[in-house]
Amino acid sequence: MKLNSIRPAAGSRKPGKRVGRGHSAGQGKTCGRGHKGQHARAGGYHKTGFEGGQMPIQRRLPKVGFVSPKTRESAEVRLHELDIPGVDVINLEALKAASRVPAQALRAKVIASGKITRAIKVQGLKVTPGARQAIEAAGGSVAE
Repeated sequence: MKLNSIRPAAGSRKPGKRVGRGHSAGQGKTCGRGHKGQHARAGGYHKTGFEGGQMPIQRRLPKVGFVSPKTRESAEVRLHELDIPGVDVINLEALKAASRVPAQALRAKVIASGKITRAIKVQGLKVTPGARQAIEAAGGSVAE
């Protein structure tokens, strides 16, 4: 077998239409392009999504806001959520075990909302200045 002897399978390739050869040939006069308009002319071109001057669908529909993927990785913890019975050292693993933060969270931040009543030790968490003050006022400590 030689490359110049390879032929397509029988019936797989149809001959092209011979347009503009009269009505009896089936593609006479307008050659299947219809009457007038941009598509009937040679060189007619428009961008993808163009709807003939009508407001395109991507501009008619309202836009949807941006959601950062990082929001799934970080979590906020309020002061009163740090009060986990039987746990004195609060870190990310302790918060996940107590279901205070989602399991997929990679980091957490303690915010000054609510009250802390007992002394706890916070490790490996970000802490706002107001939350740090409240934890230390309750006799606890913060180590980052």
